[in-house]
Amino acid sequence: MPQTKHPGNAPLALSSLTVAHLPARLADAHKGDFGHVLVIGGDLGTGGAVLLSAEAALRCGAGLVSVATRPEHVAASLARLPETMCLGVSSANQLMAVLERASVLVVGPGLGQAAWGRSLLSAVANARLPQVWDADALNLLARAPLALPAGSILTPHPGEAARLLGLSTEAVQADRAGAARKLARRHGSVCVLKGAGTLIADPHGQLRVCERGHPAMAGAGLGDVLSGVLAALLAQGLDAWQAAGLGVWLHACAGERLGVRGRGLAASDLAPVIRELLEEHSACQA
Repeated sequence: MPQTKHPGNAPLALSSLTVAHLPARLADAHKGDFGHVLVIGGDLGTGGAVLLSAEAALRCGAGLVSVATRPEHVAASLARLPETMCLGVSSANQLMAVLERASVLVVGPGLGQAAWGRSLLSAVANARLPQVWDADALNLLARAPLALPAGSILTPHPGEAARLLGLSTEAVQADRAGAARKLARRHGSVCVLKGAGTLIADPHGQLRVCERGHPAMAGAGLGDVLSGVLAALLAQGLDAWQAAGLGVWLHACAGERLGVRGRGLAASDLAPVIRELLEEHSACQA
């Protein structure tokens, strides 16, 4: 992809002054006011990915969180996160009842690209709910295009973006802004192009950049955490553009705060710190 210039439309940097706030909660608020996030994925061998997303959604204030994963993972999931409702699914048909109760979906963490993952993704694509697509959902999307519901967010890393665009990773990295904008337009969704200097683009060409973060964040599972954060913000009423900006900023600032301790940052370390940062930015109680 040739380097593309966008005069007069330079990306806006994310900061505490430019990202959205969640409103304070009323004294009589209840869990039904803050959405129901359903995280779908976790094929055999990758069951932890959905738990990272689900925990992040819980810690960022989603009212209810459910997990749909392989039946083999249910016991471990409930032991790790008893606050979630965990459903073992062997086929897409078993998803239908919980899809009707959800308000926001996360699809892709640990999903795999085999028949099980493909069938679940097909069912999810037909659900008219805001969705966050990550990981193998994006790899499957590159192989067989699907229409994403309105108000959704894509979260590719450069390799996934390259597959979606039919380019090399090097070409994506040479024009990250152009790649993010093209993906947002093509899929009618907000695109979060991850990496150093994460970019957020919308289908109309708006672009934002995150200048926060830390190299200690270069590890497995941090994208799964981000997906859960984004879903929780959508569930609490932010639109895709607002949720992407706030979620990316919180995630990067948490990594920065933890990164001062050096190497060895685990994805599961982030959720409690993101919770603290969200409260500093948007207090739960006025």
